[in-house]
Amino acid sequence: MTQSIRTMRWEDRTLILLDQTKLPAEEVYLACRDYRRVATAIRRLEVRGAPAIGVAAAFGVVLGAEEILRQKGDLTTGLEKVFNELAATRPTAVNLFWALERMRKVVTTQQESDPERLVAALEAEALRLYQEDIETNERLGRHGAALLADGTTVLTICNAGALATVAHGTALAVIRAAVGAGKRIAVVACETRPLLQGARLTTWELQKEGIPVTLITDNMAGYVMQQGMVQAVLTGADRIAANGDVVNKIGTYSLAVLAAAHDLPFYVAAPTSTMDLTIKDGREIPIEERGAEEVTMFGGRAVAPAGVKVYNPAFDLTPARLVRALITEQGVIRSEAGKYNLRQANLVKVGQ
Repeated sequence: MTQSIRTMRWEDRTLILLDQTKLPAEEVYLACRDYRRVATAIRRLEVRGAPAIGVAAAFGVVLGAEEILRQKGDLTTGLEKVFNELAATRPTAVNLFWALERMRKVVTTQQESDPERLVAALEAEALRLYQEDIETNERLGRHGAALLADGTTVLTICNAGALATVAHGTALAVIRAAVGAGKRIAVVACETRPLLQGARLTTWELQKEGIPVTLITDNMAGYVMQQGMVQAVLTGADRIAANGDVVNKIGTYSLAVLAAAHDLPFYVAAPTSTMDLTIKDGREIPIEERGAEEVTMFGGRAVAPAGVKVYNPAFDLTPARLVRALITEQGVIRSEAGKYNLRQANLVKVGQ
């Protein structure tokens, strides 16, 4: 396989992002030299995926701190604006807030340091988050690979690949690891309306690595299962509640219901940083709603009558009872009678 795709890199005081809105037609890289541009990239989905936006936001804090330092402003008060603007970009993915909290702790512990030392400590923490994400996803992939038998075809939705992380991915890390272990694994990718992350991004990634992939429209998933074309469903997650409820890209819940109806395992792959143990169940997780134009427009052209009412939630909630197992970097968490208690989870370490 080819080297895993890198979504971002930190070079010359600049965060370089692969613009995911341009894929697969063009590979365009964005140079973010201030925190506002990072915030814009997150809002526009130029960088997307829960782990990726967390790490990108961390580097946004570094850029904000460097700007305040150049302007000889007060770092503690000035950074509050930076944190708030980055936190306001997207409400659902908990990794964003988790990463920002890691950066806040640096400010708290280093507040007595001189400004240059504080900025250096913030950069070191962002780089730590970057490297941790790579290592986390490699471990997650190895644990999950043990769940996929040789010859399995996996159904997935959206993009939980390298593009959703710094590298390797979550759901696709499992597939990569299984293939790397010599297993014959194929993928069926749902297109993922309305922004086609499955069609544009997941198929692009898998083709680059020579992993067999078949693209379907979202409403074909039930028929594909009925015909015995897939043996498992594997997705990522944007936030997981303490009881195991999963919030992920809109359409995930439908796949979980269909998987249960066809007696197929439904797996969710996500780092433990995606688990929000402060939230009792998924009903407390805010669901981002996005603009109507994502549904009414396609390729710059109207596909619906002007003025039509649109409902466009970006995510949906999959109850824990439908999730066969959660795959993390620490091991696999299996449900007990369809229930989870992630505050006291028993991790089954497999695939080492």
